[in-house]
Amino acid sequence: MTYTAGIDVGSTYTKAVILGGDRRIAGRALEPTGFKLAEVAERVFATALEAAGLTRADVGYIIATGFGRHQAALSDTQVTDLTASARGTTFLFPGTRTILDVGGQTMKASRIDEAAFVRSFRLNDKCAAGTGAFLEKTARYMGYGIEEIGPLVGTSKHAVAISGVCAVFAESEVINQLSEGTPPADIMHGAIVSLVGRSVQLMKRVQMEPEFTLIGGILRFEKMVSVVREQLRQPVNVPTGDLVQYTQALGAALLGQHRLQKLAADAKVV
Repeated sequence: MTYTAGIDVGSTYTKAVILGGDRRIAGRALEPTGFKLAEVAERVFATALEAAGLTRADVGYIIATGFGRHQAALSDTQVTDLTASARGTTFLFPGTRTILDVGGQTMKASRIDEAAFVRSFRLNDKCAAGTGAFLEKTARYMGYGIEEIGPLVGTSKHAVAISGVCAVFAESEVINQLSEGTPPADIMHGAIVSLVGRSVQLMKRVQMEPEFTLIGGILRFEKMVSVVREQLRQPVNVPTGDLVQYTQALGAALLGQHRLQKLAADAKVV
């Protein structure tokens, strides 16, 4: 069996997926990106290989994606994160036509066609209030870690309005709410509603259409998914478990399989 690898060098986390010729995930790994992008790409690849029980020689093609893809010297080629997301989401949910990707530092919406080609896309306005970093900052300010966001917001009775148009003003609202004795869970819920409102506006700008698929690390919080569903008033697809964070790396690995098949076909012609 010939294996391929997809490495997603994201702004917050770097992920690797090892994919077999049967399109089953053999191994995967994730760790914070940090500042040494080439090194973290090597490490997550090595960890994913170990998880799969493989060596580098077993991998026939490596594709890097994400904002730091050009720093992944071990890759054979690179693709944009939009392209990788389109491939990964349509593999998991073939009917996908609109993708919302919310990461730590970026938020992207894209509309794709039946062949998984990107037809329209929009990025957030480079303000932290439009990314997962806003949720992390809000949680930290109230004394909670990022992994506590899910359990915390799960106890919320209602969402407190957080209307700040940027992270600085929104943080001021959080401070005021805390001073008034508002429960942290309700503040966190309000921050999620605010972020989802921005994401839906981004989706409207790409002329969204169903099916909708949600990916990115922030979508691992169940409340985030439920609020998106409420605001869209439509069903949404979400990869199971931590696969929501690996969708781009999976898409890159799938493109690697396609590339290997093309190389093999070209060799036969010659």
